[in-house]
Amino acid sequence: MITKKILSWSAALLLLVVAACSAPKTTMGKQKGVLAKHGMVVSAKEEASKIGLAILKKGGNAFDAMIATELALAVAYPNAGNIGGGGFMVYRLANGEKGALDYREKAPGKAHRDMYLDAQGNVIQDKSTLGALAVGVPGTIDGLFEVHKKFGSLPIAELFQPAIDLARNGVVITPLQADFYMGKNLAEIKKANNYKTPFDNGWKAGERFKYEQLAQTLERIRDNGRAEFYEGETAKRIVDYVQELGGILTREDLKNYHSQWRTPVTFNYKNYTISSMPLPSSGGLCIAQILKSVEPYKIGQYPHNGEQYVQLLVEAERRAYADRAYYLGDPDFVKVPTETLLSEKYLKDRMSSFTWEKASKSSEVGHGQIPGYESDETTHYSIVDSKGNAVAVTTTLNTNYGSKVYVKDGGFFLNNQMDDFSIKPGVPNSYGLVGSEKNAIAPGKRMLSSMSPTIVEENGKLRMVIGTPGGSTIITSVLQCMLNVFEYGMTMQESVSKPRFHHQWLPDDVMFEPKGFDPAVIGKLRAKGYLPKEENFVIIGRVDAILVDKDGTLEGGADPRGDDVAEGF
Repeated sequence: MITKKILSWSAALLLLVVAACSAPKTTMGKQKGVLAKHGMVVSAKEEASKIGLAILKKGGNAFDAMIATELALAVAYPNAGNIGGGGFMVYRLANGEKGALDYREKAPGKAHRDMYLDAQGNVIQDKSTLGALAVGVPGTIDGLFEVHKKFGSLPIAELFQPAIDLARNGVVITPLQADFYMGKNLAEIKKANNYKTPFDNGWKAGERFKYEQLAQTLERIRDNGRAEFYEGETAKRIVDYVQELGGILTREDLKNYHSQWRTPVTFNYKNYTISSMPLPSSGGLCIAQILKSVEPYKIGQYPHNGEQYVQLLVEAERRAYADRAYYLGDPDFVKVPTETLLSEKYLKDRMSSFTWEKASKSSEVGHGQIPGYESDETTHYSIVDSKGNAVAVTTTLNTNYGSKVYVKDGGFFLNNQMDDFSIKPGVPNSYGLVGSEKNAIAPGKRMLSSMSPTIVEENGKLRMVIGTPGGSTIITSVLQCMLNVFEYGMTMQESVSKPRFHHQWLPDDVMFEPKGFDPAVIGKLRAKGYLPKEENFVIIGRVDAILVDKDGTLEGGADPRGDDVAEGF
């Protein structure tokens, strides 16, 4: 199953790497993205970025724009944008106050630890990824209403209407959407549903595709509020269809869902203060572990994407992902030694076995020892408004089009987030990530994530808003883009366009974007015992970020690997 996914990315990567070489704009010898003084929205689709910006222009704040952008992505980018999935938001108010919202999906009440195993205890292929049993309780709509209740300034109807109009008028399909997203998933969409969906004939690049059923669903939610999705007609249609297909989601599961406000993981790296998503996302903890592990080294003196730079990051990543696999899970269900995992002594001890002479072996690098501890396809957008409020939001259905279940008479896909649990501890999920009992399935539990919406301050001022899709590569993508700016003085656009690499402990491979790295560097790493992979590679993120220059100018960096667009004014 994993091999199939890796192969599915390979054809598109050649196109994406070529795209990554294009320069959006050059200013004084530097590649820069879209520049603006008052507000900026960077997302995976032009339509969504424009809608978010229009909300800012009419006086809405970053949170108003977040709601409108999220809903627009559900229309324009249905492989990942959603109302049938969930996500995470990290925010910073103009006064410096920071927080996070967890609207991650939950396991249904009838879920159980071994629900994807056969009688012999082996994982049943595709059961956790395709079809109704893969669906977790969606959190997106609840999250949007929570955001509006706490921070919204414009009426909710005004924030829903642009997405309704977009769905009704239609979206022009891009070549990437037609060939890569829909083309590669059409057979599974047909397999997951018991009726003729609107996608049965696939997509053609340049056609305008309309979503009338989704428009009607959004109108009902606009008029009836959160309760429409979780208790009303829409809830009934979701549950009836999921159960018709053999799923276990119930009306009670929807009714009882609530997103949760959390405190971000906040830490310092040199002059920067970084705030990222806490558990049940592993993103903030892993980024903190990696950055704190490499901070003692003079990174900026190593050639960018050179031998020493790659080697150091890989070794820090190896140790962080090993800890991720063993220690991390939903903090409402398991005890996680967060303070120790981020302590200077612990991280120093973890890196003590690192040597420049040869690669560590993942088989010999397990989780760190903590005395007294007891065991117990995604999209991102970044927004800054004229007042200085900032939001970083990563939202997902998990894999492209999630479970592939397209709600009958609802017009939207449901997630397959259940695969983010350790469906069998020690067995890799769709992204090759291994987990422990901490991330085992339990009713009402949130599955572990890699999503890493992140906000950076420098000397107390807003400096960067960043995040990306990419499954297990989210953490390493965000990390490298931050270091590109921190250590190498890149603009935001230069940073997101640069080739990236990835390591996640298991499998013991170092993945490189094809044709993006010096063959001599890869050869030297191979000679030290590393296992480089360039072919059949999974995509390494599509980073959408905003950099705040010293004079307050906003620079939007939209990843050229996708259809991503920055819009500002």
